Amino acid sequence: MGKEEKATSSKPQRYIRIGIDVGGTHTKAVAIDNATHKIVGQGVVKTTHASKKGVAEGVVNAFKKCLTDNNISPDEVIFIAHSTTQATNALIEGDVAKVGVIGMGGKGIGGWLAKKQTNVKDIALGNNKFIHTVNTYVCIKNGITKEMAKAAVDSLVKQGAQVIVASKAFGVDNGKEEKLVSDAANEDGLLSTAASDITKLYGLATRTQTATINASILPKMLDTAISTESAVRETGIKVPLMIMRGDGGVMEISEMKKRPILTMLSGPAASVIGALMYLRASNGIYFEVGGTTTNIGVIKNGRPAVDYTILAGHRTYVNSLDVRVLGVAGGSMVRANKSGIVDVGPRSAHIANLEYAAFTDPKELEGAKLYFVQPREGDPSDYVAIECKSGRKITITNTCAANALKLLADNDFAKGSYEASYQAIKLLADYIGKSVEDTARQILDIACSKIKLVIEEFIAKYKLERDQIVLVGAGGGAGTLLAYTSKAMGFPAQIPQDAEIISSIGVALAMVREMVERTMPNPTVEEIAKIKLEAKNRAVKSGAVADSVEVFLEIDDTTQKVTAIAMGSTEVKTTDLQKRIDEKEAIEIAKGTYPAGSNVDVQLTYTNGKVFVAQGMYKNKNSLRIVDTKGFVKVQRGEGELVKTTFGKLKSAVKQLWESCGNYTAEIMITPDIYIINDGRVIDYSGLSTVDQVVGLAKTELSDLKPETEIAVVGGKNGLY
Repeated sequence: MGKEEKATSSKPQRYIRIGIDVGGTHTKAVAIDNATHKIVGQGVVKTTHASKKGVAEGVVNAFKKCLTDNNISPDEVIFIAHSTTQATNALIEGDVAKVGVIGMGGKGIGGWLAKKQTNVKDIALGNNKFIHTVNTYVCIKNGITKEMAKAAVDSLVKQGAQVIVASKAFGVDNGKEEKLVSDAANEDGLLSTAASDITKLYGLATRTQTATINASILPKMLDTAISTESAVRETGIKVPLMIMRGDGGVMEISEMKKRPILTMLSGPAASVIGALMYLRASNGIYFEVGGTTTNIGVIKNGRPAVDYTILAGHRTYVNSLDVRVLGVAGGSMVRANKSGIVDVGPRSAHIANLEYAAFTDPKELEGAKLYFVQPREGDPSDYVAIECKSGRKITITNTCAANALKLLADNDFAKGSYEASYQAIKLLADYIGKSVEDTARQILDIACSKIKLVIEEFIAKYKLERDQIVLVGAGGGAGTLLAYTSKAMGFPAQIPQDAEIISSIGVALAMVREMVERTMPNPTVEEIAKIKLEAKNRAVKSGAVADSVEVFLEIDDTTQKVTAIAMGSTEVKTTDLQKRIDEKEAIEIAKGTYPAGSNVDVQLTYTNGKVFVAQGMYKNKNSLRIVDTKGFVKVQRGEGELVKTTFGKLKSAVKQLWESCGNYTAEIMITPDIYIINDGRVIDYSGLSTVDQVVGLAKTELSDLKPETEIAVVGGKNGLY
């Protein structure tokens, strides 16, 4: 009996996920119960920009505080990850190593081009900071020996190279020469980067430049990674330390040591993933509203939109979230003259060292006077400010306008004093000859017009279905601008309960993400299957459990580029602890994806006990939602159909949906997106351009299924945006 009790008590009573986000002012750690996704603790410290260890010290401090303050035992932690500004900071501050670039190729015109394209000049980072480089070229027409590689490395070291890049023409097809050079550098005690390890895309110049940027921050990032990992291990944590990537996924710290460039912009990525996972959002425009800036991004088909990162004007092959940063936010100041309001932002109350009128005692505004300021040298001098009778100086912001119009709920993070906001804006309203309400609306109209332009740009770029869009807001200032933009554009809006810590939540709930891109004209089924397998293997190497990995395809016929995106969890043991929804709950979740008041009659048209398909007529179209047992909307389409069939009759079902869900309104048919439901899996075959590609790839990947196995095939109609 005693032994049995001892064995039981030694087991963790709960499973905890910890996410740590590094912000400009604070580093916040959040502990989340893996079974319920409820927050069970927080730890907040000042971000340690000035520390010798950089922001990594704050990461460890926040993590330890989270454990201690909330009585969390190290053996309860099954996942720990953090975002980082270290890579971005190193590049901004020029804290980089001198890079030796070894280009490789043949002779003749091809060799001349290879030599030219791998001859990377010093890379300007802005603020008179540079990545300094030295170069050499090795002709490998007759191969390359270990001695040749070592000689090339030694020649660059003599010129001051601290790290090495190996880049070969067509190295993405066969990278053995790059590896040989990289190994030679490692044997000499140097850190190195093989260009084909960073990206598999053709484009030798961009590939080499991307590898050079990666190599330049290797020493700094390696030091940080080692100290952070060591400090976490000292607390008794045994699970791998994960790092947030700029594309919204996480990877093991061992992988970060090789490809630190992938962590650039991991802060904005964290907040998007928080919105995606915490709100179970499937399609929408996401924006995080801070005090000075607003980050706007896209969630489509349950995945964040990504694009190539441009660093200080230099194009790279690094994928990060496609985020627009606007100089308009909760604390944006107002510019005005006698004729009216001139603009809102980009300067904020924080930059001008002024406080918000909304968070001021109304009594202080009695006898206050309006005046104008120039926040920074070179700024316009028509920014509105207010001097209180006590001499205290405040300003009018978007937050004040929202409070004056009573747009904010009582529990909103940006909720302030209506009376103080009204009195402050009345001073401006009297100056320009308008009512308080009209003045406040004009402030928000100008601010939100900038957001609306970006939203429309994203709708066009990513071909979003307008009737499926939800605006998802986060950050302390979300309520200030979200509701107003939502009403102006006619889109429903959502703000999570913990909007101000959504980035930390995003880190805690993030999944491993890996991407493989290839230039593949007219790819065969075998080639597509191979690239999907490579992406899956990369995800497993980065810490994902193989059985949890899903791979999505994107095929761009214009650029002849095939992209395989693999996403998976770091653990599967606790999956059974997740609360599973029933049919009634699935219908309610599906109903929640429609605009309030639309009263769509949603019916469950298919379930196998593990996946639910709900459909309803909306705007005279048969809309469709696929919901999994955890309550996540896996697929959300404005118009779609479902066919119940068997695996042996797959081709017939795909042909049927290809015809019924194809869009023939354009000059050429816009092909549908196809999804196959098997057991608990929803396999995404969207992006494929022919029936044979879909069927061939499905038969390759589902070869273990018997012909009589029941499946469901879903078609989603495109071209409705």
